[in-house]
Amino acid sequence: MTRPRLVGFSANIQRPSKTRTLVEAIAAEAAVRLPVEVRIFDIVDAGPGLGGALSRDQLSLPARRIVEAIEEADALVVGTPVYKGAYTGLFKHLFDLVAPEALAGKPVALAATGGGPRHALVVEHALRPLFGFFTALTVPTAVYASDPDFREGGLESGAIRQRVAEAGGQLAGLAGARAAAAVAPLARTAGGAR
Repeated sequence: MTRPRLVGFSANIQRPSKTRTLVEAIAAEAAVRLPVEVRIFDIVDAGPGLGGALSRDQLSLPARRIVEAIEEADALVVGTPVYKGAYTGLFKHLFDLVAPEALAGKPVALAATGGGPRHALVVEHALRPLFGFFTALTVPTAVYASDPDFREGGLESGAIRQRVAEAGGQLAGLAGARAAAAVAPLARTAGGAR
């Protein structure tokens, strides 16, 4: 049996970034609890053509590979910086090009970063509805971190690290259950074929 594929996606346009740090931390927590193959992408990996692609067939090869990785993943960790009270425009544009049925029932952990606490509800008021449209299975614990939660490129806040652990654990639980459910019919078929 192959390991489930966990894809992390950070919508920050620079490296290093706090958003990527948060996405990596949640993915690492999930990987501690469930053997997964982890791949992490930043929006900059899509290249400069992402914003100019008006349809999926106009995507550059790097951008197309990110969209396909997201669609083919067994679970996702998705993070975005918050600008002017919402997720980034390129983040939304990329997800506009994801096939609506591709994320149905897929476990997703949500994360966002911002300059201060006033953006904390973006996760609940913007990200969760977006993934609700896709009928993805978002984990109950979302993670929002602001500038004071980081120090020297790492997570400083114990409270945020606790939320990261909860989100990663919930994601691993859902991804593991989904993988087991996918294997169960195969096991029954193989057992009956003897």
